[in-house]
Amino acid sequence: MQPLMVDAGGATKSEIPMGAPSLSSSSAAASGEADFWAQALKFAFCFCGLQASYLTWGYMQELIMTTQFRPTPSAPDGKFPSAAFCVFSNRFLAIIVAVVAVRIKHGSVLGNNVAPLVAFTPCALSNTGSSWSQYASLRYVSFPVQTVFKSSKIIPVMLMGIFLKGASYPASQYIEAALITLGVAIFSVMSKSSDSESTTEALGLILMVAYITCDCFTSQWQDRVYTKYGRQNIDPYQMMLGVNASAICITTAGLVLSGDFPRVFEFMAGNPGVLWYNIITAITSASGQLFIYYTIKEFGPIVFTIIMTTRQMISICISAAVFGHSISGKAMGGAAIVFGVLFYQIRRKYLARKLKQGGTPRR
Repeated sequence: MQPLMVDAGGATKSEIPMGAPSLSSSSAAASGEADFWAQALKFAFCFCGLQASYLTWGYMQELIMTTQFRPTPSAPDGKFPSAAFCVFSNRFLAIIVAVVAVRIKHGSVLGNNVAPLVAFTPCALSNTGSSWSQYASLRYVSFPVQTVFKSSKIIPVMLMGIFLKGASYPASQYIEAALITLGVAIFSVMSKSSDSESTTEALGLILMVAYITCDCFTSQWQDRVYTKYGRQNIDPYQMMLGVNASAICITTAGLVLSGDFPRVFEFMAGNPGVLWYNIITAITSASGQLFIYYTIKEFGPIVFTIIMTTRQMISICISAAVFGHSISGKAMGGAAIVFGVLFYQIRRKYLARKLKQGGTPRR
């Protein structure tokens, strides 16, 4: 991890002002050690913040959608009746955080926005669809299957890149995509406990495909907005505000038209604990977004990807232990293929970045 941290954080300046005495070797060593520990503390802060936010978020997400609560007239099966409300609660808090962050940084909520809010609507729609599919799929597939399946996003990302931007990719990336697909297929099939689950798992996998497709469109459209209006003109907090402003309108309209609001309020009246589950999920979702921006700013996307990939592996272990999911050796083999390729991609990107900067990467 040290090369990544040093590369992302930058080395201590070595230029000495004209006429100033040079630092002694002991002072330089002390300065370098202090800089190292400062970077180490920042990394620990980012790592712990991301893990705490998203591990808690994932746990609460599965708890809400899979727990058998007290039945109500509108939800006789005792299951939480609306995945859309979970998305709404996350967006509600996220837009409050985004407004505060933009106000603090720019002194105005909308005054410095170069891109109109309508420019974010397509990715807000896809972001809402991906979040809804993610929650809804937990009714049909286990969280470990969902987590490994989400790791195959490289395939639709490539397809969206070709479709939206005319991008081209080397053969090695297609091979990596094929290996990830193979690993996901092995894990999904080997995690099924009985043949009677085939129908429900098929529906769950369809929802996961919808999630990945929408999620990849979201990132590609956001990149398109950055390109069109200038990356220097839109910071992550403005992007967060733009996406969530449209998303909150979309989710509110959906809840009103579907009549989910009365069902959810009735369910929460009979199960007060569900409200706190939603609040905790919303808080950890918002804090997770803030840690994402801070981590990428301080250490770059490679270190961030390592942390989040590690989080996915920990999430699978926690879900299996807490919710009793059985994972066979063959299924773990499929997961090993997926995460092995992901870490290989991280290493390849790191080496490419070092070569581009003119450095000699450590192998």
